[in-house]
Amino acid sequence: MDLMSEVIRAVRVGSAYGRLIRQPGSRGLRLPAISGTGAHVIVSGTCWLIREGEEPVALAPGDVVLSSAGGEHGLSPVPCALDDLPPVLVAAPTGQAVAFEFLTCCYVLERGQAPQYLRALPDFMVVSLDYDRHPEMRTLVDLLRADVSGAAMGRGATMPALLDLILVHALRQWHEKHSAAGWPATDDAVVAAALHKIHADPRRVWSVGELSAAVGMNRTTFTKRFTTAVGQPPTSYMTSVRLGRGARLLQASEAPLATIAREVGYATEAAFSDAFRREYGLRPGRFRRDAAARGSA
Repeated sequence: MDLMSEVIRAVRVGSAYGRLIRQPGSRGLRLPAISGTGAHVIVSGTCWLIREGEEPVALAPGDVVLSSAGGEHGLSPVPCALDDLPPVLVAAPTGQAVAFEFLTCCYVLERGQAPQYLRALPDFMVVSLDYDRHPEMRTLVDLLRADVSGAAMGRGATMPALLDLILVHALRQWHEKHSAAGWPATDDAVVAAALHKIHADPRRVWSVGELSAAVGMNRTTFTKRFTTAVGQPPTSYMTSVRLGRGARLLQASEAPLATIAREVGYATEAAFSDAFRREYGLRPGRFRRDAAARGSA
């Protein structure tokens, strides 16, 4: 089971946002904490990643700053303290030389929180895009820059697709260098088999006993191994998967709530609605209306 793909599917419930920021030479900027996951791609110039209580990190064109859970941070042309940076402006003042520019893109999760997989990783990760090894990434960054700089039709569809590719490539590259740190142990054959069964049929409500028996392990040992690898007990994980699929169906279709409830393993619309509200903080109908309003905007 490819957990990285499941991470991307989970954060896709949020609203995709992207912008090109051109920062004047004498100024840095402080970006507030958000509920979400995203990345900055340095396009030109050099700058420093500034975090509270951490040493500044030098950044150059092609570097990507991955934010696993949207913590507060800053970018500055010179090393400094986070409190010294002003809040980000909507637009840089005109007529000033630009010290650096970067693409910022993220999935903002109005409800819920980043998946456990991402929360197990460092708050910020820096990787350098290897354009020689992966020349297609230069094209991808150019496409993302063009997409966030205009207002062409279809942007609501292209933005998530481009953001997915940026996140997957950067996460994959970081994971290759830090294979022992944080990320779930997807090479555990028993856990992988259980994940496959859960995702193969999200309508089925597995009990822990049924799932552990299906993979040939006693319940207690299975629960410990699953929780260690995935970061959640089996029951919590199954609930998150089913409701995450429900959220995506609410965004992508006009199917009645009762139909969606059955698609994700709930016998009644009321049961689905109650579980969804506990997970996302609002009822499915309101979630769908909010998603539609964001898409129109």
